[in-house]
Amino acid sequence: MMGAIAKFETPPDFLGKVLASVRSGIVALAAAVFLTAPAAAELNIDITQGSVQPLPIAIPDFAGQGDAGQLGREIAGVVAADLKRSGLFATLDPASFVDRFVDPNAVPNFQNWRVINAQALVTGAISRAPDGRLQADFRLWDVFAGQQLTGQQFFTTPENWRRVAHIIADAIYERLTGEKGYFDTRVVFVDETGPKGARIKRLAIMDQDGANVRYLTKGQDLVLTPRFSPSTQEITYMSFGAGDPRVYLLNIETGQREVVGNFPNMTFSPRFSPDGQRVVMSLEQNGNANIYSMDLRSRTTTRLTDGASIDTSPSYSPDGSQIVFESDRGGNQQLYVMSGGGGPAQRISFGQGRYSTPVWSPRGDLIAFTKQMGGRFAIGVMRPDGSGERILTEGYHNEGPTWAPNGRVLMFFRDVGGQNGGPQLWSVDLTGRNEQRVPTPSFGSDPAWSPLLN
Repeated sequence: MMGAIAKFETPPDFLGKVLASVRSGIVALAAAVFLTAPAAAELNIDITQGSVQPLPIAIPDFAGQGDAGQLGREIAGVVAADLKRSGLFATLDPASFVDRFVDPNAVPNFQNWRVINAQALVTGAISRAPDGRLQADFRLWDVFAGQQLTGQQFFTTPENWRRVAHIIADAIYERLTGEKGYFDTRVVFVDETGPKGARIKRLAIMDQDGANVRYLTKGQDLVLTPRFSPSTQEITYMSFGAGDPRVYLLNIETGQREVVGNFPNMTFSPRFSPDGQRVVMSLEQNGNANIYSMDLRSRTTTRLTDGASIDTSPSYSPDGSQIVFESDRGGNQQLYVMSGGGGPAQRISFGQGRYSTPVWSPRGDLIAFTKQMGGRFAIGVMRPDGSGERILTEGYHNEGPTWAPNGRVLMFFRDVGGQNGGPQLWSVDLTGRNEQRVPTPSFGSDPAWSPLLN
């Protein structure tokens, strides 16, 4: 379960301790702005370039006494890992630090950080508030300008410390890149265990870095294609149990599950509309598969395609005005775009091979896809009109891209092959250069990234 986190801006001239007495009653996730005029420093990362030189950043352990000191080390470690994994930051080795202890209540000795080429510095402190909650403070400094760039303070329950670390990493990422971060997010996926011919598949959810895995189903039924709602903490997914396949809605926080529909034939790839009020999916009838949308309030369905072909894997544009989907209406799997209400479709993929599993970027500027050609599977992106196709990664079997909420990183699954092989989760950024495995307890497939939680 997610816990509440109260967030406050920390003015550059003090750590906000005089404000603590008026904050103790706040329990909901909220923001109160006390920030003075922003610093005039120009430190930033231009992530619109084709190649980005990682920015050297120093992140000493956050100060704290007793168990708070251990949490301070762990929070600093998670912040550093998040930023390093993005490929935009080079976190400096603590062994190189001239200042081994950093007083979070004092202005840093910037010269000691300049000599190790740190361009940015993060300082912080962890303590216990009088009511038992965890208090976390951090500041981000421009080392060469000698100025504070941002600072925040958080109150939460101790078990929420990892979320605090992710939120701090998001704040640093946003201040230095100008783009929203993606670290305070979760990923739902299909956990796969057992022998290759008889895998048990359970829905699972975890933090985007692989921590805090929690199972959402028990494995009695086959589950496929979980997808997050963009507006609530709900997922939709396919389940094949006794009888017909069903599309379910599952509230992640309460565990409440309800059937969207019990369809007499095969159903594929349910996905939410941008407002979370509809689900679009593919229904098979008489050997053909067409795309339908269902209003989740009235449970009425609307047919969006009507042809003697297999139309599947629909995905809305962020404004809901268009849908991209895959279809074999031209002879093999290709990508098409149509109005959000159905109607004529325009083919957008024209390269060699077959295209599938399209998903629209949250930014609206790109569509990610799987491409199969010559026995290999690639993950790529193209513009909504089909131009600018780029392959980000390829291998034996890559499939199922899902976007981080800032539209800068993709997660997908890759089957490693072999007698005892199985799917693993991987991520890659839009440069295609920063590819990393995402740890899971066992095999994992069909990832779906959540919106930002904070």
